[in-house]
Amino acid sequence: MSFLRGISLFTGAGGMDVGFKQAGIDIVLANELDPYACDTYEANHPSTKLLRGDVNNFFDVFREQTNIDIVFGGPPCQGFSVAGKMNPEDERSQLIWTFLDVVNLIRPKVFVMENVKALGTLKKWEKVRERYIDKAKSMGYCCHYIILNASDFGVSQNRERVFFIGCQKDYDINMLLKALNEKKQKPLPLRELLKQLPPAGSNDHPITCTARITLAANPVLRKSPYAGMIFNGLGRPLNLNAVSATLPASMGGNKTPIIDTKLLEDPNHHDWVVEYHTGLVNGSIKPSFKEAPSFLRRLTIKEAALIQSFPVNYEFKGTKSAIYTQIGNAVPCKLAKCLAEAVIEILLERRKKNENQ
Repeated sequence: MSFLRGISLFTGAGGMDVGFKQAGIDIVLANELDPYACDTYEANHPSTKLLRGDVNNFFDVFREQTNIDIVFGGPPCQGFSVAGKMNPEDERSQLIWTFLDVVNLIRPKVFVMENVKALGTLKKWEKVRERYIDKAKSMGYCCHYIILNASDFGVSQNRERVFFIGCQKDYDINMLLKALNEKKQKPLPLRELLKQLPPAGSNDHPITCTARITLAANPVLRKSPYAGMIFNGLGRPLNLNAVSATLPASMGGNKTPIIDTKLLEDPNHHDWVVEYHTGLVNGSIKPSFKEAPSFLRRLTIKEAALIQSFPVNYEFKGTKSAIYTQIGNAVPCKLAKCLAEAVIEILLERRKKNENQ
């Protein structure tokens, strides 16, 4: 049985919840606004009570919760993201404060809030960071923030995020970082990871994004053939010998990453993307708008979920577009598990010791 009780806020499809459950946390309550994400969560977490709707409508429920060890979640990040307008007045930017309001009602021993890397690094958000830590302190919490890359924790994706971690007791952030460092593991390259799935297009692994792949008549070239924009749209090709770039919540159309199926099946097959990029760079190929080769396709839902380290049998609900969004918005499960284990080990171990005395 789990010895720690948790509450999940801004839950989404439940990626963070999967990891925290695997770390030994009993999630007694969760809250999510998006109806499709709610359906997904209920399909996979039937033992957790889910509050469907605006977090502000459930303050009375949160106030009634007792003996909660940890509150965690990832408020919407579009207001802070470099991919958005970076507007501090964006309604979604205000939800990090709502998160703290709920923490103040529940009074857990520890809280963990996830958001985009930009909130933790950009000078533009320095005052927000300082204000956040000051507010947590005024509530009686020692709060630090750290930047973590999912690829350092066995996730086949370069995905950097900031985590604000508060505790009712003062704590040494270096101890937490040391515990996290001990949990680091090398991720599988995409080829090894994706080969765990049945072939794309089979009954158990359907093609879920049919957005056309066309070559850019005016490509934007970078040093790497997997960067820049050699295709129309923001869906970039994936290097199967490495980990994925950050999967965006905007997947499902021409922003969905691209896979070379021949190269996935045979690592010795020539890499068409590399050859095409090389030709563009040295001038032997003239760019023109036309269809890409048919063996290039978009990343499937099952592949995207696996890259985010969701369990293979995780059941997603909603339209295809909604499912891609749920996956792109999620905290990778493996990253969440490692973080939760470190938090338990360093910040919540006192309770374990007290119970064993």
